[in-house]
Amino acid sequence: MSDLTVELYGTTIGSLTGQGQGFDFVASPQAVEVFGLDSLVLSVAVPLAAVPARARRARRQNFFRELLPEGQMLVRLAQQARVAQHDALGMLRTYGRDVAGALQIWDPDVPGEPRSPALEQLTEAGVGKLLDEVTAFPLANKPDRGKTSLAGVQDKIVLTRTSQGWARALDGYPSTHILKPVSREYPSIIYDEEYGARLARRLELADFDTTISEFDGVPALVVERYDRDVDSADPMPRRVHQEDFNQALGLQGDQKYQRYGGKASLARVARELTLLGDRKALDRLARMTVLAVAVGNLDMHAKNLALVHRRDGSVELAPAYDVVPQTHLPNDGELALAVDGVYRHAAVTRDHLVAELSSWGVRDSVAVVGDVLVEVRDAVQQEVPHSSAHQGLVEDIVRFTTNLLGGRAVGSEP
Repeated sequence: MSDLTVELYGTTIGSLTGQGQGFDFVASPQAVEVFGLDSLVLSVAVPLAAVPARARRARRQNFFRELLPEGQMLVRLAQQARVAQHDALGMLRTYGRDVAGALQIWDPDVPGEPRSPALEQLTEAGVGKLLDEVTAFPLANKPDRGKTSLAGVQDKIVLTRTSQGWARALDGYPSTHILKPVSREYPSIIYDEEYGARLARRLELADFDTTISEFDGVPALVVERYDRDVDSADPMPRRVHQEDFNQALGLQGDQKYQRYGGKASLARVARELTLLGDRKALDRLARMTVLAVAVGNLDMHAKNLALVHRRDGSVELAPAYDVVPQTHLPNDGELALAVDGVYRHAAVTRDHLVAELSSWGVRDSVAVVGDVLVEVRDAVQQEVPHSSAHQGLVEDIVRFTTNLLGGRAVGSEP
């Protein structure tokens, strides 16, 4: 099999060489010239180097593997591509044209490459059909011309919104939105997530749109991708690079949960931000952590935290995403990342939050925790959840914030 070309922000930065478990990423001299030696524009874990360090090969492999989905979505995409699900290069050869961030990965030996990206306009009924048949067309990939990969386990489709409406992305056209259908197992979850996104925006932790829409009677959560930039003067969206913290920390799969291997933690995320010298990002992470505890977002794991890499090499903390109140769902009640060593959400107190934030070096962590809790409490008294959201959502969050402000464990009963 031939090497795969890796582009970032439209510049060829290297290739994926080898095969099977022995593949590696090798940066091109052009990448070093354009972005600079040891530039972090690709990843904090994979600096661009003229000669790749053998000791970091596992991190380079992991960065690219983590571009792929997990669970049944990975299985179905592998079957569609007719490759083994553990064959990262085979999967990226098929689906690497439209991934998270500003990367594009493709096989130069495939006839027609580099492809000219295209769109297939969809009717409202067409979008509804893709949502209904999400297991048959994961990520809305059209056989042979769908080139999209996106991390995660939840069934979803990705589409491009145009001036004419919705369209399927073909041959690597940048998708702009993620659409999540109603879950048969947890029917309120997309409505709960929409409410969580509203609270994140109220706290100025997110600035992208998240709405509930219907497509020919089929409801879906529609999430604007923060790693795409739409300019009215340019019909094609621009990609904005990002990496999640599994990639940044060299973790894989379920290591995104602190319980699995103990390598993921809020402290490690905070340390990376400190090394980048971004005090504002550290403060935003603090606010995101308090919000997660206040609303019962148990799933703020390493893949639900990310870094945005700008073309000029600057790095910043990505907006809050996948903010989902979850304590009413059947689960173990544990936080994905412990707060001051406490996993059980119901047991976390204001003091635990203060201690966690203080350990990162957050200034005046007592005030930060108190201010965010008041902001959340005020926001839920003004924001009304969708009628299909969990009926006790507001009551739960009011109880959580009241308990924390009163110095009690978040899950204490009145």
